Amino acid sequence: MKEGQVYLLLAICVLIWSGNFVLGRFVSSEMQAVELAFFRWLFVVILTIPLLFKIDIKKVIRVYKENFLFLTFLGFIGITLFNTLVYIALHTTTATNALLINSIIPILILVFSFIILKTKISKLQTVGILLSTFGVVFLVLKGDLSNILHLEFTKGDLWIIASSITWATYSTLIKLKPKTLSHLELFILLVYIGFILLLPWYLIQGYSLDREITILKNNWYFFIYVSLFASLTSFYLWHLGIEEIGAEKTGQFTHLMPLFGATLAFIFLDELPHLYHLIGALFIALGIYISLFIKKVKK
Repeated sequence: MKEGQVYLLLAICVLIWSGNFVLGRFVSSEMQAVELAFFRWLFVVILTIPLLFKIDIKKVIRVYKENFLFLTFLGFIGITLFNTLVYIALHTTTATNALLINSIIPILILVFSFIILKTKISKLQTVGILLSTFGVVFLVLKGDLSNILHLEFTKGDLWIIASSITWATYSTLIKLKPKTLSHLELFILLVYIGFILLLPWYLIQGYSLDREITILKNNWYFFIYVSLFASLTSFYLWHLGIEEIGAEKTGQFTHLMPLFGATLAFIFLDELPHLYHLIGALFIALGIYISLFIKKVKK
């Protein structure tokens, strides 16, 4: 696959996740984080049942047995833990703080890739990530850097930090996946592992059946979106990006989330764009360009 196609697919991936962030914040007052995560992945499990007939289940089981600890750990941090931590955070943190903290993910991936995968970090990559990080910070602080002095941090911010570390770890380690597994086989395997590990966490909460039926009736649109698009589609595209261009470059696309978030707010919430949106977008675009394209231009 051509790199340009990979970049476009990753942009679509992050756009979908931005929508998930907005919707997750919207429905977080109606249900608890474990419920959000459980129903999200329950729908994914149901949707992937037909795909079981398209993969070599015996091979997948054999590979899982051979890599039991590693794949179980990936399923736990990527499926069970990451989204649950995000939903926990959305109960108690502001969108501004969440976006600001979330911008550390590309840096964490770069560092983890250097430590774990021995990936070389170029000066241009570092400059690009710092520029796009500044663009994110400028965007969420609404163009006034002095606003950082007025940020109030909550325990939700700690959960966002934890989720960022979790996702950066997952995005780095996924590169070490067994080569005999396809993207589809790996994703389905991790979904089932993660859901099984999430199930006891959900059951121990003791939710009533009437409550859960009401939640499903009132939020069916959310679960369809996060299951079909933010889970099935986006996770596949993210894995594809890591496989094709590496975790550190793929991670850079996380910086598009606040930009996409502002765009979605303009389209669906009638929030008018401001000059700081444009300035922040320019820094983000410049950083991503330097990280992904400058080296190619020089060759």
